[in-house]
Amino acid sequence: MNFLFRLFKKKPAPPVVPLGKRPESSIVPQLNVVEFNDEQVTRTTADGIRETLLWSELQEISIITTDGGPYVDDVFWELRGTSHGCLVPSEAEGIKELLSKLQELPGFNNEAVIQAMGSTDNARFLCWQREPGS
Repeated sequence: MNFLFRLFKKKPAPPVVPLGKRPESSIVPQLNVVEFNDEQVTRTTADGIRETLLWSELQEISIITTDGGPYVDDVFWELRGTSHGCLVPSEAEGIKELLSKLQELPGFNNEAVIQAMGSTDNARFLCWQREPGS
């Protein structure tokens, strides 16, 4: 009988901490962070992997969508350089600020962004490409 009592005994609820008192990372863990300055853009993963791309090497920006959503991130920003690139999930911390920066590029295609955000298929949307000789 004691076995059944222990099995169905209510476990104490974890203590409630007001939102203002919790560190941000305890609310929603950030798996990816994207940061940039005037020289480069860097994505850092939770396990410390860093991808860095100099703005001067940036050749192309695309959005890659997958059919894996909605329970996993299914939209990725692909920044391609001359020799390497940087792949940034759309749920990365700092993505809104990065989008604002990318939209400053001459000829950035906002229509491609809109199409990508409505996609539920495996697809690639070209948003910007460096003009030859620039």
